[in-house]
Amino acid sequence: MTTAAVALDLSRQHRRGRLYVALAAVAWSTAGLLQRKLTVDVGTQLAGRALFAVLGLLLFVAVAERGRVLRAFRAIGRGGIAVTVLMAVSSGAFIAALNYTSVANVLFMQALAPVLAAVLGTFVGEPVARRTWIAMAVAIAGVGLMVGGPSHPSAAGLSLSLLMSISFAGTIVVTRHQREVSMAPATCLSQALVFVFAAPFASPGSVGGRDLMLLAGLGIGQIGLGLIFLTIGARLIPAAEVALITLLEIVLGPLWVWIALSEQPSATTLAGGAIVLAAVVIQAVGAPEEPSAPPP
Repeated sequence: MTTAAVALDLSRQHRRGRLYVALAAVAWSTAGLLQRKLTVDVGTQLAGRALFAVLGLLLFVAVAERGRVLRAFRAIGRGGIAVTVLMAVSSGAFIAALNYTSVANVLFMQALAPVLAAVLGTFVGEPVARRTWIAMAVAIAGVGLMVGGPSHPSAAGLSLSLLMSISFAGTIVVTRHQREVSMAPATCLSQALVFVFAAPFASPGSVGGRDLMLLAGLGIGQIGLGLIFLTIGARLIPAAEVALITLLEIVLGPLWVWIALSEQPSATTLAGGAIVLAAVVIQAVGAPEEPSAPPP
């Protein structure tokens, strides 16, 4: 294959990777719109979402692997086990952090995930370009403007928020480093783990028909589909870029609420969102920074 052909193939891989990760952010961003319509408690929400996510991800694995489901789960190896634990920890820490600190603090710490992914990525031989560092700095400034910057969270809130960001960044780095293996089964296991821990606190009898539909939408569409897109896209582009693009979730969440429920966001939220979007564009318009072929 000629150098030009290799460069073209690399460019196509990066475009696909960016698209899939952006779609993951779009899926995740619908959480606020759907969750605010639920009438069940937090434990039931977590268990219900996780259960439907497991079902959706199992279906995807069965189709993608042409029915060889057990083989797919056995193939994840230690990297897949790490993704399972890290993703479950990230999901749990996110919900727990909201009970100890403000949403603004949690979102600001979430914006640090690209930086953490970049740092962790360097340990597995994935250098970060100057353009990416600039884009991450711009994105953090934008999120800070959207949420008013971090206030003074409690020690528990700060610890849980940081744990959320570190575990999410670790998930992306492992998925990228083990890109020759599909991590969809691992994400399925992570949601099964969330279900196991949340089920004892759930109240199935309180779930009506409307809540059941919303939980199915959250589990299959918001979480399940988002994780599917993430596991595909994270194998094609650098970890720092993956985490940066996922910040679109923070921008799009208020937008859907504005469109669907006429809850107009503040001027600072709109300005901060525009800055985050600009940061993603800065990164997306650039040429690929390194080969994305699987390691030998």
